[in-house]
Amino acid sequence: MQEFDVVIVGAGAAGLFCAGVAGQLGLKVLLLDHGEKVAEKIRISGGGRCNFTNLDVTAANFLSDNPRFAKSALSRYTPRDFVALLQKHGIAFHEKHKGQLFCDRSAEDIITLLLCECLSGGVTRWQPCSLKAVRYSDGAAHPYQIDTSSGTVASKALVVATGGLSIPKIGATDLGYRIAKQFDLPLIPTRPALVPLTFDETAWAPFSQLSGLSLPVQISTGGKKDTTSFREDLLFTHRGLSGPGVLQISSYWKEGSSIRLNLAPDTDAAAFLQQAKSSSRKRIANELAALLPSRLADTWVAQCAPLGQAGDRPISEAPDKALNALAERIARWELTPTGTEGYRKAEVTAGGVDTRALSSQTMESKQPGLYFIGEVVDVTGWLGGYNFQWAWASAFACAQGLAAAYSGPTTQKMS
Repeated sequence: MQEFDVVIVGAGAAGLFCAGVAGQLGLKVLLLDHGEKVAEKIRISGGGRCNFTNLDVTAANFLSDNPRFAKSALSRYTPRDFVALLQKHGIAFHEKHKGQLFCDRSAEDIITLLLCECLSGGVTRWQPCSLKAVRYSDGAAHPYQIDTSSGTVASKALVVATGGLSIPKIGATDLGYRIAKQFDLPLIPTRPALVPLTFDETAWAPFSQLSGLSLPVQISTGGKKDTTSFREDLLFTHRGLSGPGVLQISSYWKEGSSIRLNLAPDTDAAAFLQQAKSSSRKRIANELAALLPSRLADTWVAQCAPLGQAGDRPISEAPDKALNALAERIARWELTPTGTEGYRKAEVTAGGVDTRALSSQTMESKQPGLYFIGEVVDVTGWLGGYNFQWAWASAFACAQGLAAAYSGPTTQKMS
């Protein structure tokens, strides 16, 4: 039976990075993944260019049932540390907006970087290779026995980097959660996050014709004390709403609650319409097209019941009360989603292994020698490179912890 210092399950962002760091710190590492292709989620991310981090990462950009947990790892491996690694490998990148960093050429550059780092660390990688079972023998030199489709191996430690349930077509499974349950570790219920929202088919019918239309909005959800709000683009779809703003708010939206949209966040819609009434003979929709895309303006006027027949007449003939109602709906369109597009379209999975059962310093669980990193943990970032930064930071913290436990303390960084 082959023996390793550490076996890492999952060759995605977190698993690859952890393997590379741990290997370079002197550990004998085996990396397993059931998929035929390595790091498929990196490959398809950011439109194929991988939004690999964000310059402005703080713990406030993450959701968790234990919100302070992420601070330690994020502070010890920062976006600038990962940028330095890219520069070492000669990978060109650019900032798109709001601190989001993308590869100039391709997400393949990130995958190549991670594989090179694993090669430098002497990492053994078995892929495709499925994990069949895990056993633990307390007191043994290599207490973890791991049955795989390529045979049984023994290890001092086991790192679970299996990701969440998002995008099952590229191989997402619940393996990480099953391992946590096997060792009696608590889980926070999982749900799709960074995901499009859907609405009742009949109620949405007037807006389905707007599919493909995009505009900047302010979007919010929650009550007075726990309101969350974003300024991002909105995208209409046949079944509901998508785009960056909706993906962001979806992580905070709770089933049965509403979302609120300001479709013209930089304008006082009521004052605009009253000004137009006093100086224009154009139709209301034509005036409104100065604030909203014309297709949306036409639909909006048609759906505003208080306008009635006045919607087809010049704005100068519209009652003030009807214009105020129209403006109020532009500034505060409140609607209740019936659900989401689910894990099939979700970029990440919220919930996961309860961080109260993990060390924020090393990512080791209460089960000795068992570690959890990346998306499988109950730490979920905003859209915009935050989840990749959590993958790098949690993986680095884990590798440092492994090295301290199994080959002596170190504070080395890969740069």
